Amino acid sequence: MHTTILRSLQKIEQQHQVKILYACESGSRVWGFPSEKSDYDVRFLYVHRKEDYLSIDPIGVGKKRDVIELPVNSLLDINGWELAKALRLFRKANPPLLEWLHSPIVYYEAFSIAQKLKSFSQTDLSLASCLHHYVNMARTNYLSLQKSEPVKVKLCFSVLRPLLAAKWIEEQREFPPLLFHTLVKKLIKEKELQAEISRLVEWKITGRIFLGQLDTPLLQNFFHEEINRLINSVQNKNPDRTNITPELDQMFRDTIKKAWE
Repeated sequence: MHTTILRSLQKIEQQHQVKILYACESGSRVWGFPSEKSDYDVRFLYVHRKEDYLSIDPIGVGKKRDVIELPVNSLLDINGWELAKALRLFRKANPPLLEWLHSPIVYYEAFSIAQKLKSFSQTDLSLASCLHHYVNMARTNYLSLQKSEPVKVKLCFSVLRPLLAAKWIEEQREFPPLLFHTLVKKLIKEKELQAEISRLVEWKITGRIFLGQLDTPLLQNFFHEEINRLINSVQNKNPDRTNITPELDQMFRDTIKKAWE
């Protein structure tokens, strides 16, 4: 599959006249609980030629899209973001992008831009922004979970994973690992709650889609108590914004030069 993915990326470079800078796996395979039907979620960053940026219609306007998406099939889901778009999102500490950069499954990497951004992502500003994002994601998904009937197994993880990611940032002061088992092992001390979570993971891996209801009181209490606690904890944590745009601008220029020289 690795070879198939690399061939798909090479084809993208040829068809779109771009250079791919970084490509990784995202989603359930990175989290550690893919089912038999799980596809490969490949995410990548790319850069256009210098002359494409030096034009009166900038990238991202009109037909000059800043996203490349291949048609999804049962095996592959491949899409990527143009570098300037990615850097603007990085400036906001966009967690999906940061998760790509911290993926343990990297298919391709060139020109060192990913490593530079990864080191930037451990700043206090980025961590605080990610903490807010994960808490809000957990809260929003929990509200959906309470209204859902029957309950989707996937929706349970849409609450649990960002909630644990937020707890990790709060306790460890670093960007959270993507492997779900690592989060649970470090953050969940109650054996009974661990057992309930393990049962959810087993259902996810075996392909179970729905639960009759969320009949896991320990998990429900954990969701309710931790989400409310984190909301109260982060509501006054808004760090001063540091302007990193000059550094990102220079990374952008350097990467274009290296990619096409």
